[in-house]
Amino acid sequence: MHAIKTTVVIPNYNGIKYIEACLESLYSGTAKNIDIIVVDNASTDGSLELIKERFPDVRLIENSENTGFCSAVNQGIKASNTPYVILLNNDTQAGISFVHELEKAMDSDSRVFSASAKMVSLYDKDKIDDAGDFYCALGWAFARGKGKSMSEHPGKYDKDCDIFAACAGAAIYRRELFDDDKVGMFDENHFAYFEDIDIGYRAKLQGYVNRYVSGALVYHAGSATSGSRYNAFKTKLASRNSVYLVYKNMPLFQILINMPFLIAGFAIKTLFFIKKGFGSEYVHGIVNGIKLSAGKEGRKHKQRFYLRRFPNYLKIQLLLWRNMLRFIED
Repeated sequence: MHAIKTTVVIPNYNGIKYIEACLESLYSGTAKNIDIIVVDNASTDGSLELIKERFPDVRLIENSENTGFCSAVNQGIKASNTPYVILLNNDTQAGISFVHELEKAMDSDSRVFSASAKMVSLYDKDKIDDAGDFYCALGWAFARGKGKSMSEHPGKYDKDCDIFAACAGAAIYRRELFDDDKVGMFDENHFAYFEDIDIGYRAKLQGYVNRYVSGALVYHAGSATSGSRYNAFKTKLASRNSVYLVYKNMPLFQILINMPFLIAGFAIKTLFFIKKGFGSEYVHGIVNGIKLSAGKEGRKHKQRFYLRRFPNYLKIQLLLWRNMLRFIED
């Protein structure tokens, strides 16, 4: 038996519809030596009982309340003791070589902090759900290839590449870099949404890279917990976190450089969500993001400026501009 290299952490909240198929897909994959931890956020639908009955080898962490995605995955990461940690949504089904392909990407280069899987729609297996996450100067995060047909774009999403951040719905991370004196854990101020962009951003500030691994296939239902792609809860929380993301990761000079783009980006998003019927929630989220950033808790997580990191700030800034074009091209 080889030593276990990877722990899979699955946050679960009322995932009765998906969790059984998710766990079965992992156990039927080519990587037999894996540890699986499910962090349950006070499910009431019987999914916790199902896991206990059907998957006795799964380690369970049972929360008495819904602590949110960030807190749940942090609990799982802290409970792991393997070199790598995979975070996986409960509404996914992993491809047969999913774990192995992600491990190979990490083994190949010690500079890699995270590697993102090729996420395909569970209900339309020709459609890309996420082929790596990007972030741009408009303050927008976007999933490469979201909703695109693979048959209409043959080979486009079949090549490994650098990305801005890995989608935490199906990604592997180098566990040692979660230490406080390195990249650190997921910021629980986010609760959910943008937390993966944030941690990928922090890794890039320190000179690490994030990769997209085309061979690591996973099928994703999408919006299983929040209920839909656009809803009041998600809109308000995501807009709050998008403001907080800018504040905590950009030094003042970079915020000023990007201010015209950020104003334009938030204005366009406001109009977009007004049309979707969630304009009020989006604006309230922005206000809450400003309050969070100005408050004690937000200031505590502000990334310190280091002159020695100036080359990294420059690289990131060029990416922020380049990714505005990438958003249009994609």
